Amino acid sequence: MAKTKTKTLTFLFILFTIFSISTLTTTAAKNHRFARALSPAKLGIKAEKLSHLHFYFHDTISGKNVTAVRVAEAAGTKTSPTIFGAVNVIDDPLTIKPELSSERVGSAQGILAAASQSEFAFATTFNFVFTSGQFNGSTLSVLGRNSVFSNIRELPIVGGTGVFRFARGYAQAHTYSRENNGNAVVEYNVYVYHY
Repeated sequence: MAKTKTKTLTFLFILFTIFSISTLTTTAAKNHRFARALSPAKLGIKAEKLSHLHFYFHDTISGKNVTAVRVAEAAGTKTSPTIFGAVNVIDDPLTIKPELSSERVGSAQGILAAASQSEFAFATTFNFVFTSGQFNGSTLSVLGRNSVFSNIRELPIVGGTGVFRFARGYAQAHTYSRENNGNAVVEYNVYVYHY
């Protein structure tokens, strides 16, 4: 009888061990997946809304307080009518009104690369970094083509941070003024979906 009890306990122990390992393996597989579906509510995501932002972008390439600098160029950039191959880094102020002295709401920070041999157009990747108001601490990411001498240019908004997590939309750029030295003020109307 003792041998039967021992065999039964051994059998139960082995069965319990196999079940435990199977359960742990299944649980581990569930918890260590590459991707999984989530409920938006778990991330605190509420109803999606559409916002319109309006501001002015001040691009200063010469004179005092330069905000756009060339960091690279191709061998033929200086002779190219479109400055093809030039790469500029920007940290341009964003203001409420066209005057640089008006209320500042942030900066446009990123890279502009002259990417066309037939017209003056940039491949752009930059962020609107907001530093005041209801969007303080949030950013919007812009990635697209900017044909500088077109009246209205449309650039995609591909994401954002802070208030603008999961953002998508577009920005319309219109040159408000341009000086002979290349400095410019660009009006932006940004339409963005976010939560």
